[in-house]
Amino acid sequence: MDEIMTLEEVAKYLKVKPQTIYTWAQNNKIPAAKLGKEWRFKKTVIDKWFNQHFDDKFADYL
Repeated sequence: MDEIMTLEEVAKYLKVKPQTIYTWAQNNKIPAAKLGKEWRFKKTVIDKWFNQHFDDKFADYL
């Protein structure tokens, strides 16, 4: 089963500020679902998104 993460959990996981994740979610720069006033994220989707955004020069390491 896919782990559902909060905005704060994603920020901690990616080691960025929660405000950064919030801004990315608002601007559709990170895959997210807004449930009421809360943002939710699927860990497997975040992992895939991160790998796709990884610099091409590191592709051999993925």
